[in-house]
Amino acid sequence: MNYSKWKITDRGDNSAALCQAGYTPLLAEMLCVRGISTPEEAQQFLSGGAETLCEPLGLKDMDKAVARIKAAFEKGESIAVYGDYDVDGITSTCLLTDWLIGRGVKCYPYIPDRIEEGYGLNCAAIKALRDKGVSLVITVDCGITASEEVEYAKGIGVDLIITDHHECREQTLPKAAAVIDPKQDACTYPNKDLAGVGVALKLVCAVEGDSEAVIKKYADFAAIGTVADVVPLTGENRYIVREGLKYIDETVRPGIAALLREAGMENKKVSSSTIGFTLAPRLNAAGRLGCVSVAGKLLLTRDEAEANLLATELCELNRRRQALETDIWEDASRMMSGQNPETPIVLASEKWHQGVIGIAASKLAEQYSLPTIMICLDGEKGKGSCRSYAGFNLFDALSACAEHLEGFGGHALAAGLNIKKEKLEGFCQAFRKYYLENKNLELPTLNCDLEVINPSLLDMDGVESLNRLEPFGSGNPKPVMCISGAKLDKVTPIGGGRHLRFIVNFRGESFECVYFSHTEADLNANVGDRIDIAFTPQINEFRYRSTVQLQIVAVRRHDPKPLCMKMLGHSSQLPLREAAAYCPDRGAFVRAWRKLQAAGGAVAADIDGIIRQCPKGLEPERFCICLIALCELGLLHRLKPDSVFGAKIVSGSSKVNLEDSPIIKRLKARY
Repeated sequence: MNYSKWKITDRGDNSAALCQAGYTPLLAEMLCVRGISTPEEAQQFLSGGAETLCEPLGLKDMDKAVARIKAAFEKGESIAVYGDYDVDGITSTCLLTDWLIGRGVKCYPYIPDRIEEGYGLNCAAIKALRDKGVSLVITVDCGITASEEVEYAKGIGVDLIITDHHECREQTLPKAAAVIDPKQDACTYPNKDLAGVGVALKLVCAVEGDSEAVIKKYADFAAIGTVADVVPLTGENRYIVREGLKYIDETVRPGIAALLREAGMENKKVSSSTIGFTLAPRLNAAGRLGCVSVAGKLLLTRDEAEANLLATELCELNRRRQALETDIWEDASRMMSGQNPETPIVLASEKWHQGVIGIAASKLAEQYSLPTIMICLDGEKGKGSCRSYAGFNLFDALSACAEHLEGFGGHALAAGLNIKKEKLEGFCQAFRKYYLENKNLELPTLNCDLEVINPSLLDMDGVESLNRLEPFGSGNPKPVMCISGAKLDKVTPIGGGRHLRFIVNFRGESFECVYFSHTEADLNANVGDRIDIAFTPQINEFRYRSTVQLQIVAVRRHDPKPLCMKMLGHSSQLPLREAAAYCPDRGAFVRAWRKLQAAGGAVAADIDGIIRQCPKGLEPERFCICLIALCELGLLHRLKPDSVFGAKIVSGSSKVNLEDSPIIKRLKARY
C-alpha cells in the first residue's frame, strides 16, 4: 500500500507499572499504545473471560425469535437454515444446522449457488424449501434487505427469522417474524460488530439460556467466521475467537483437523493468521467456485475418512481458484495498461469468473490507490464485486447511485452489486461523480504503534511476549513499529525475485527483514543508505534456530531535515521521543568539534548547510544535538538567543563535563 505519511503514536511514559507487574518492556509499551496502562486493565484485555459477553436477549427482536423457535420445537416443525456462500455464511449455517439437528429438528441447510442464484434470499429457493415441508426459515449472514422475499414467504405459509450483521436502512427492513441485526438503529445491543456467525451464535445462546456452554461447543465455527469476515476483535468478539482458537488447537472436529493437515499446518499452533491465511481461503474457494456444499460437509462430518477426502477436494478447489485469479488479474492489468486514472476503476468482462473477481478487485485497488469495481457480464446482466481504498465508504456510494442498480449490499469497505448492462455507463458516471465529491484528499496514513528507540526492546522475550495480544485482527491488529534512520547493510532477492530479504543496522544491532511482494527497486535505496522501516516483529524458526525477524510493512528513504528543524527550532520544545534515538556519546562530540574547527569554527547559517556540514558517518540529527549541547555548555557562542545557526567556537574555552548539558540529561532520562 502507498502511504502519504507515517504517524507514530506518542505513547507517553505510562509503561512502568506494567513492567513492574512482570510484563516485558515491549509488551508494556504496546498495551499502553492500546490504552491499557494498569495491570488490572492488562489482565482484563489479555485474559478476559465470559464476563465480557453481552446478554443475547439484548439484541432487538431476539425475544421474538426465541419464542418462534421454541414454538417450532414444540410443534415438530421442519426448519431451514438459509446462509451465504462466504466463510462467515458457511460457518453460520453449519453452526445453526448442527445445533438444530442436535435438538432433534428436521433441518435443511441451504446456501444458494453463487453463480446461478447469487447472494441472499430468493423466492424459488423459499418455495422449494416449503415444498419439502419447511414452515420456518432462519437466515444467517443475509436477509436484511429481503423485504420482497419475506412477503412472498408469508404468502406461501413460511415464517422467516432474519439474522444478519450487514448495514441496513430502517425504512426497508423486512417484516419478518423477527429481524436480528445489531446494526439496526433501534437495536441497543452493545456490540455492533458481531459477524454473521456471531449473531447466529447469540441466537443459540438465547434459546439455550447458557452462553458459556454454547460457546464452548461452537467457538471454533464462530472464530473461523469472525476472523474471516474481518470484524473488530475486541470485547466479546475477542473472547469468542480466543476460545475458538483453543478449540481448533484441540482439533476436535475431523473436518478442521483434516484441512489443517492437508494444508501442512498439522501440529502447529493455531492463530488468527492460521484462520485468515490457511482455513478461510480454502473454505472460501468452495463458495467462489459454486461448490459450497464441499465446505459445509467438511465442517459437519464426524467421519475421519470422509473428512480427508473432502479436505483434499477443498484444497484442489483452492488451487483452481488461484489459477483463475491469476488469469483475471492478468486480463484486468492488460485492460488498465498505460492508464493512470484519478477516479474509481470500473471494469467489466464476459470472460471472468464471478466468484474470483473480488480478489482481483482488491489487488487493483491497492495497485492504483483507488476504489475498484469489477463486473462479470452475462448477456444483459452483470454482477460486480467492489473494493474500497483509503476509507472511501462503498455502501454510501452505492446507495447514492442506487437508481442505476438492480440491487447491492455489503459494507463500507467491500460490497457487491447487480446491474443491467444498459445501465453500466450511467452508473460509472454517477459513481465517479460521487467519488470526486466525497473522496479522501490524501492517501492513507501509516499508523505506527511505536517508534523503537532502544533496539534491546526487540529481543526474543519481548517479541515472543507480543503473542499474548492474540487474537489479532480488525480492532486489534498486529503491532506495527518503526525504526528511523537505520543503515541498509545488505539486500537479497528471494522467492524468485518476488520478495526481498535485507539486513539493517540500528544503534549497533543488526536485524534481518523480509519484505513480501516487493523488489529491490521498490526500496528506492542502496546499500549504505539510511532508511526508515515500518514492521511487525516476529520469531523466525529455521533449522531449529529461532531468531527475531522484522516483517516489513513499508520502507522510505530517511530524511533528517524535519527532525533537525524541530530540534533546532527551540531547544526547550525538543521532541524528546524522536530525538532520544540520537543521544550522542563522547565520540560523537569529538567528531562534531573537529568538523567545526575544520570549517573555520562556525556553524552553518541554515539547516541545509548544517546537514552538509555533518561529519561523514554521523547522523545529522545527532550532529544537531551536539551543536545544541555545545551551545548550552558555553563552547559555542550563539549569534541569536536560542539559535544554533551561525554559532561560533568560543576561543580559549575550558574543559567541560558533557553530562552537564541539560539536553543530554533530558535525552538520557527519556532513553
